[in-house]
Amino acid sequence: MSDWLRGARRVMAGLKPVKVPEAPARAFRDLWPGDATRGHRLLRGECEVGGTTRPLITAEEGGQGWGEGSGSALWRAAVHGFCWLRDLRALGTDGARLRARDLTADWLERGSSEALAAAPEVAGARLSAWLGHWDFLAATAEDHFRRALMVRLAQDARVLVATLPAEARHRGGLAALKGAMAASVALNEEAWIARCLRVLPQEIERQILPDGAHVERSPGQLLLAVQDLIEIRNLLHGAGLEAPPHLALALDRAAPALRLFRHGDGGLALFNGTRDEGAALVDLVLTQGQARGRAPLILPEAGFQRLQAGRTLVIVDCGPPPEGRAALSPAGLPRQADRFHHAGTLAFEMSVGRDRLIVNCGAATAAESAWRDALRATAAHSTLVLADTNSSELREEGLGRRPEGVEAERQEANGAQWLDASHDGYKKGFGALHRRRLYLSESGDDLRGEDSVEVENPVAYEVRFHLHPGVVASPQLEENAVLLRLPSGASWRLRASRAKLAVEESVFMAGEPRRTSQVVLLAEPGTASVQWALSRVNLPTPGIVEEG
Repeated sequence: MSDWLRGARRVMAGLKPVKVPEAPARAFRDLWPGDATRGHRLLRGECEVGGTTRPLITAEEGGQGWGEGSGSALWRAAVHGFCWLRDLRALGTDGARLRARDLTADWLERGSSEALAAAPEVAGARLSAWLGHWDFLAATAEDHFRRALMVRLAQDARVLVATLPAEARHRGGLAALKGAMAASVALNEEAWIARCLRVLPQEIERQILPDGAHVERSPGQLLLAVQDLIEIRNLLHGAGLEAPPHLALALDRAAPALRLFRHGDGGLALFNGTRDEGAALVDLVLTQGQARGRAPLILPEAGFQRLQAGRTLVIVDCGPPPEGRAALSPAGLPRQADRFHHAGTLAFEMSVGRDRLIVNCGAATAAESAWRDALRATAAHSTLVLADTNSSELREEGLGRRPEGVEAERQEANGAQWLDASHDGYKKGFGALHRRRLYLSESGDDLRGEDSVEVENPVAYEVRFHLHPGVVASPQLEENAVLLRLPSGASWRLRASRAKLAVEESVFMAGEPRRTSQVVLLAEPGTASVQWALSRVNLPTPGIVEEG
């Protein structure tokens, strides 16, 4: 649908009257737990979105408002989408309830006219939040507050339904549809419900790849999309409506795909904008989704590989970024599925049991551009960086230049696994191909790798291994190695040849920012390849003397 046609439908929808009941016709309940820590911050006037905390206070308290000066577009989109209601509800106090009402009343007075608030993905999230927290937010509120809320809900829903399918080519389109469907059922608008049901199959097909991964190639966005699908399924069931078969089939594909990204601690690998929401939430989502099936080893469409032996797990990004020309919507939000994509092609993460060892730096999707893009850069990932250049060009709205040819071949024999992968992200400008070969032994105690740059005139490059903050790194320079001690007490040694090894500072942004370390292999110009090995070592236990 063109912007012109979508705009025309939005105008026409605004002219049509809609019946506004006193309360929603059907009660909903948001399924997912909030964060009490974030809730306490909200009581202090601070709102955290994706690791970025900014003021959120009412006009009476001196708040600057809900407009452009209050934060980045993605931070404001989340705030206008009322994501914070879940965190206030987690506190379960009257003070939290009153705080939610004060902020909502302030938004109705000062924030509802902001252009960003009308974006379909934002309006859809807001409708879902209002209806999912109605008992907490509005059921016992004063009549004028409930009336104002219902009027705005009906207005938003009317426009949102008229402009379906949403312009966003990412998960925002699913969030818009979910909100439109929830409001249609709450307002008992049968024609709106019928339109939502017509759009649902094509939106599911657009969102969920045949292998079950999400179109954004992000474990975090896949988790959110599965949550959306569960809510839509429950919503239709509660209203006595038959869900299209596409919904159950999508959940059957998506749940095993989500398992591929889980480390031994139950959390998700940090690829493409993913932050660690914790194992408990992932467990809850899989349970609510009635998930069946084990984690696959390969997601062929998304291009992720899972190597596993013994207690060792390696997850590798071996796929190209989503297709699409980077663009911003009229509201200033990214339209395409590469909106959060990182320049981390061929990066990997590794865990041993419940301990994470090798990681990527994480993400700050709602931060200002400089900090957000520093975490999207190739150097923030456990992969090769050629001449201090990103393998994909980072833009505000997504990616510019990007790898087009990403290939991976996998072999297994007697429990051992080999992976040979390559990408051409450095073809433009360097004429280079990055090739990464990995070998995981049958015991899982030995991971070996070779990173090579196939180019006519090799230039300097680095191979980076970012460490989880729980890992203690002790350089062993005489052996060109570093000893890595895990929280469990297990020890591993990273050795390298054809490159100088160094231990440098790094940052870990899965939740709160944490300092950590990284091992960097420095290859001089002319070095065709670097070889490295991560091996488990058995150190003598302190206090125990071995008999001769």
